[in-house]
Amino acid sequence: MKKDNVITYRILKPILGTIFKLYYNPKIINKEVIPKDGPILIVGNHKHIMDQCGPIISTKRVIRYMAKKEYFDGKFAFFFKAVGCIPVNRSIHDEKAKSKALEILKNGGVIGLFPEGTRNKTEEFLLPFKFGTVSMASKTNATIVPFSVTGDYKFRSKNLTYCFGKPFKVGKMSLEEANDKLYKEIGDLMRKNM
Repeated sequence: MKKDNVITYRILKPILGTIFKLYYNPKIINKEVIPKDGPILIVGNHKHIMDQCGPIISTKRVIRYMAKKEYFDGKFAFFFKAVGCIPVNRSIHDEKAKSKALEILKNGGVIGLFPEGTRNKTEEFLLPFKFGTVSMASKTNATIVPFSVTGDYKFRSKNLTYCFGKPFKVGKMSLEEANDKLYKEIGDLMRKNM
């Protein structure tokens, strides 16, 4: 991450984090499981544009989120660039974005991802997971930290909950086994907190 992005992230985080907490009143469970160092992928279900805020306010570490490139063309493009998000072209197998994320992990950094690939606006409980998370974790020996988002994004919400599950590594699992495990872990966290 460029030094200026780190500075911008660290300046904006306490300000925007406080506003987010005051407005939405989120409950955060198990944030202490997030490793304080080493490469990690923080991954959860995706229901709302604000889903990344829970993990961001739950750790002192700088999280680089992978975000669809359309966000970098809109009126908030300056914000996504300023906090070091990685643009992803979802119409192709975006090797440039993947290489950038792998580089961050190899340097002991943190990547935030939503393995469903898009916000779930369907009646399905969870969309099928793409293999990006487990593939990157396997290549970099990064730890995967699953989390769930449940409840409503309403003013002073009574039920908005972020819950972090037990971190794990792909290790000797196949990518299919690791992806199935991740899917099950996030699904179980969601069910437990609904």
